[in-house]
Amino acid sequence: MSEIDLRRASSLDDALSILSTEGRTPVAGATDVYVALNYGTLPQRQFLDIWALDELRQISTRGDMLILGALATYTSLIRSPVVNERLPMLVEAARLVGGVQIQNRGTVGGNIANGSPAGDSLPVFAAADAVIVLRSMKGERRVPFADFYTGYRATVIRPDGLLIAIEVPPVEGTQWFRKVGTRAAQAISKIVVAAVRSSQPRIAFGSVAPTVVRVPETEHALVSGAIIDDAAKVLSREIAPIDDVRSTAEYRKKVAVNLLRQFWSETA
Repeated sequence: MSEIDLRRASSLDDALSILSTEGRTPVAGATDVYVALNYGTLPQRQFLDIWALDELRQISTRGDMLILGALATYTSLIRSPVVNERLPMLVEAARLVGGVQIQNRGTVGGNIANGSPAGDSLPVFAAADAVIVLRSMKGERRVPFADFYTGYRATVIRPDGLLIAIEVPPVEGTQWFRKVGTRAAQAISKIVVAAVRSSQPRIAFGSVAPTVVRVPETEHALVSGAIIDDAAKVLSREIAPIDDVRSTAEYRKKVAVNLLRQFWSETA
């Protein structure tokens, strides 16, 4: 820890100015950063603490758009009436992130920027067709969630940029979320899914690929009126999970198919 060089930003403009000249790694709740530092797997040693930027902590609406500040914590998502009304599957995901301490400290922007395919909130935003708002001294840009990840833990965020918000359009239909882990709570996902049942079903899985993924072929099968058995066969062909320390590819594929069946049954 003595090798870490940490600066603290006093405002969003201050943070962007520092990033434009020094290219530090932003850190807020640090729930993932501390774990990686402890295990010696994080090469970065220059960080920018943005925890004090209250302007990034707001949860609001603009017209029919739900706006989540990047520093909104899981606890604030759970307690927010508008998030409960507009995006209940995100509330369910937030309830299953670690313990109360992690929920109080962890941020939704950090979960997205961290980019772990097992991130609990990621399938929610994929299924909701969310837009990621990025800002730098050069200006602001909006990136569809589907285009945000370029590979395993790799994103389109530039060294001088900061994830400042997530925009979620209205989600029509019945929302559904499930997480499968070693325990009922405080466990990293073996597989996680968020889905919306409507005339155009949307289904997103985590922990079955290097990034969170939508399954458009399976969605199309359901739209086309395929029975769930046939849709399950499509899903089994569409995803290609791997073996790792938490689970096997065979297990993940079987559970993904079971979750698809459960989603379709419970939202009938």
